[in-house]
Amino acid sequence: MTLKQQLLQICNERVDKRINDYKEEIALIKESIESNDKGDSEDDDSGNGKLLNDLEKNLEHLNDAQKTKIYLQNIRTSINSNDVVLGSLVKTNLMNFYISTSIGKIDLEGESYYAISLNSPIGQLLRNKLVNDQFEFNQSKYIIKEII
Repeated sequence: MTLKQQLLQICNERVDKRINDYKEEIALIKESIESNDKGDSEDDDSGNGKLLNDLEKNLEHLNDAQKTKIYLQNIRTSINSNDVVLGSLVKTNLMNFYISTSIGKIDLEGESYYAISLNSPIGQLLRNKLVNDQFEFNQSKYIIKEII
């Protein structure tokens, strides 16, 4: 398995975990709402209001995670491009970036990679850059050493 395939697999695993976590949280909230509805207290409405709010937030997060999962399916690990595009692995003088989705730091084979979205601030700076191109981010100067 290539390095880009491994990174994509880790991104997919992390998104799958998010999806499962949101589904579990939604199930717990629904269970709590149902048990509150069975209670005979008249003051339970305020508790259900918060639970319904939490349910709505978790449903939104689940929807976003499911969209991310679909987005990851657009990444082709075999792509070879001279410029930075979706699916590129970008090695700079300071950090390594995997252009995919905003997952964060991935440690693999003794190196750190940052899975970022093209829509993120640094992703926007990297978009369409070539080897030896430079850019500044957070007062640090990056030089692109390699694009895989």
